[in-house]
Parts: sequence; structure tokens; C-alpha cells
Amino acid sequence: MADRPLKFAAFAGSLRKGSFNRMLLAAALKLAPPDVVIESIDIDDLPLFNADLESDDRPLPPVKRLWDAIAAADALLIVSPEYNYSIPAVTKNAIDWASRGDDVLDGKIAAVMGASPGNFGTVRMQMQIRQAGLGAGLAFIVEPQLMVTRAREKFDAAGELIDEKTKEDVVRLLEGLAEAVRRRLV
Repeated sequence: MADRPLKFAAFAGSLRKGSFNRMLLAAALKLAPPDVVIESIDIDDLPLFNADLESDDRPLPPVKRLWDAIAAADALLIVSPEYNYSIPAVTKNAIDWASRGDDVLDGKIAAVMGASPGNFGTVRMQMQIRQAGLGAGLAFIVEPQLMVTRAREKFDAAGELIDEKTKEDVVRLLEGLAEAVRRRLV
């Protein structure tokens, strides 16, 4: 185990290029512990889940890319906003597609973080995504949770995370996810 870094697959559940959650994922990529490599998965071109589009022998290229990235990873990091007190459709869509691919989610350790301009962070989305993720086979780590509130104050105009406490929280979440993976691999 010590001879290779841990690999996390990650995606941002927002299609907006300038979203706080894409910025938060970019910060996680920079703040990852030295023994962790995070591969960011682009989910922008995933079609809406439709069983008529499924094919195990010839999955659609964006679906195959998602399956392959998650299957090759030790853990999954989901970075998502909250829309209307719930999981954004694009986030749920990625989970739905991932759940169909050769058990790539079965028992996969996962963590969730999210950013919001409001005062509640993404607390409601995180509760619901845990339920949906568990139903899809994910094994979530619950602590530490990371819900970035008042995100406008925590990122600069270039999209860089500037809040030191939030940086520490991101590192703590990534270290917690890494530790959960290490415990399982022993």
C-alpha cells in the first residue's frame, strides 16, 4: 500500500463553469495530501439517465469514462451544490449512471462536500445524497462533513479558495477519506 498513492475520483455536481463547487473541487485538487491523487471527472456531457441508452458491451463514451474513473479509484469525492433544498439533477444523474456500471459503486468509500452562498451550506443536499448514494451501493464516510457557507466570501475573483479555515476543513476531509481507505486496505 505504501508504494503507491491513493487515488480518488471526484466530480463537481454543477454544470456552471464558475460555480463555487467547481472552485471547491479545484481547491481540493491543490490541497490533496502528498499521498493522494485526485482525478477530476467531467460529467458535463453525461446524458440524462435512460435505461434505453444502457449497454454493457458498448456504453456511451461519457458513461464509460465515469465508470472507468470510479472503478480505478480507491474512493469517490462528490462536490455538489444544493438546489431547492435537494440534490441537483446533474449530481443525481452521475450517481444513477455510476450505479449501473459493473458494480463500480458497490462498497466504494465516498465523501461529500459542497459550497453555497447561503448560511446553510449544503446540509440538506448532503443528507439526501447519503441516502441516494447508499442506495446505489456507496459506503459513505460521514465525518468530517464539509458544508461551505457564504461561499462568496471564501473565494476570490479568480476562483481561488482564500479562506484559511475552509482550506483546513478541505484538508481534514481529504485526510479523513484517505484514512478510511487505508483502514479498509489493511
